Amino acid sequence: MSIMMIAFPGVFAFVLAWWFTNRLCLPGSFLSILAHPNERTLHSMPTPQTGGLAVIGSVVISLILAASVLAITQPSKAVLPKGVASGSLWIVVSMLLIFFVSFIDDCVGLPAVLRLGVQAVSAFIIIGGVGLTLSSIPIPGGPNILFGIATIPVSVLVLLWMANLYNFMDGMDGFAGGMTFFGFGFLAYFGWQAHFPVMLIIAVFVAMAALGFLTHNFPPARIFMGDAGSITVGFLAGTLMILGVRDGIFEIWVPIMIFSPFIVDATVTLIRRVLRRKKIWQAHREHYYQRLVLSGWTHRRTVLAEYGVMILCGGLAVLYHHSTDRWRLVILGVWVGVFLVLGRLVCKLEQRRTDSRTAQSLAATRVSTPVPVVAPQDSPRVIVKV
Repeated sequence: MSIMMIAFPGVFAFVLAWWFTNRLCLPGSFLSILAHPNERTLHSMPTPQTGGLAVIGSVVISLILAASVLAITQPSKAVLPKGVASGSLWIVVSMLLIFFVSFIDDCVGLPAVLRLGVQAVSAFIIIGGVGLTLSSIPIPGGPNILFGIATIPVSVLVLLWMANLYNFMDGMDGFAGGMTFFGFGFLAYFGWQAHFPVMLIIAVFVAMAALGFLTHNFPPARIFMGDAGSITVGFLAGTLMILGVRDGIFEIWVPIMIFSPFIVDATVTLIRRVLRRKKIWQAHREHYYQRLVLSGWTHRRTVLAEYGVMILCGGLAVLYHHSTDRWRLVILGVWVGVFLVLGRLVCKLEQRRTDSRTAQSLAATRVSTPVPVVAPQDSPRVIVKV
């Protein structure tokens, strides 16, 4: 597939998302749905949360444009193979189903059971219509872990978890937009390298639309992605992960490493809350990125550090893909070590912040407490005899 056939619709996706997001940011927009500060979020002012409409809308329009350009310039190649065409159609249908329900939830609020049910239906559309399932996890240099009869439940769980963890992690300016740009950008690389047009086209359009949105979402953000954007993008990330594994583009460890800044944070935080017997469905600010901000880091500094982690993890995924089994084990070890070190650093920053506040509180207490004044007494007379 020609680079120009991807580049032009990709640039169009960026421009359209930038323009559409800018319109949604304007006061009095016809879709002015505000996200109000609560115990989960880090923002302090009501902010529009319709950025997902710009991202997903730009992706869909760009897909239509790409198909039109292909039909005009190369009529003989305009008709994709039956399996590819039907698979792409089911992916778009499931994505739009989740988007519409999540957008309604952003507008008026929907029961969690209904939202989760629609996500499950979309997952079964992907599994039944496209035939996407995750049947095993490879161990470099060792046997594969086979799921057997649990293949379908595991696949559904992966799709639902990717959709919802993206929503959990969409709580800081520029964070979800950055993960979308870098994550789908790396997926586009693997689609290009494997000459796999479905993954290449979808990933490029999502990455470029996210970049257009990010120009208005970077700290200080003028607009948020909202559930309609974050849940849909997360579900699409899970879909491309399983698609790439099924068609032999990469092993499952590759997309896990690419999206690990979200996957590890959300998963570890959930496990910690379960072990502490906290209600996992309640809003909170215990994710590592939230703890960094609460420790004194600015949104901009935190998100830039997270971008560095995203690029590092994507680079490790590329190295893993092009390495032998022996080196793949080493790369997996380095990847795990990176997150262990990062987790330790966050804990130290929290402790330093706590110690600083304690010291300030003690100092303030000493200043505010009146010191008793003792009247001077005559010094005792000392007589020295010679």
